[in-house]
Amino acid sequence: QVQLVESGGGLVQAGDSLRLSCAASGRTFGNIAMGWFRQAPDKERAFVAAAVWGDTTYYTDSVKGRFTISRDNAKNTVYLQMNSLKPEDTAIYYCAASRTYCSGYACYRLDQYLYWGQGTQVTVSS
Repeated sequence: QVQLVESGGGLVQAGDSLRLSCAASGRTFGNIAMGWFRQAPDKERAFVAAAVWGDTTYYTDSVKGRFTISRDNAKNTVYLQMNSLKPEDTAIYYCAASRTYCSGYACYRLDQYLYWGQGTQVTVSS
């Protein structure tokens, strides 16, 4: 079992930055892929970014160049640094953990991830 707790969400203005954190506990952290997803009102949960063991990262096109995912295995924590935020980034952001390695578009899939956090709200005003 892996328990995930997100933090760092909030209300910001367009152009501002936020850093989300996801603290993991339970199963050995370093052997799994970690992802961030988001769900906007009346929309399906969607992939944002993933960090796979070995320093491989993936991003959805809309956040490339603005968001950075990183992981600190010593602290069992994964981060999502979000810069140049836009109103369309408004959503609940979820951290997810996979028990298995993934690569490429497999890391984008919701069903790749077995464990999920409770989510943290990010609201970007114009």
